Amino acid sequence: MVIEVLKSKIHRVRVTQAELNYVGSITIDEDLMDAANIIANEKVQIVNNNNGARFETYVIKGERGSGVVCLNGAAARLVQVGDIIIIISYALMDFEEAKNYEPTLVFPNESNKLID
Repeated sequence: MVIEVLKSKIHRVRVTQAELNYVGSITIDEDLMDAANIIANEKVQIVNNNNGARFETYVIKGERGSGVVCLNGAAARLVQVGDIIIIISYALMDFEEAKNYEPTLVFPNESNKLID
């Protein structure tokens, strides 16, 4: 049996931009992507703590060290700059493997920077 489990999570990151007139996606600081083991074009779920919206999109690399978290395209209508969101990725794996899998969890500071 194969099940879908939490692979990575960037917890409580702040939206820095919302660009409606863009092709679509979420742009994430490459430092945060690396820390969370998330790659460009990976499907992610976004959970908006401010308004309860939950939606899916894909990741675009943002400038390393910039702290950028930008919702693009139609997703920009589901956030406001300053909103706190959770970015979640999932993986399919064998049931037995999943029992021992440890997801990557990232808890950035209020400026979307990694905490040492």
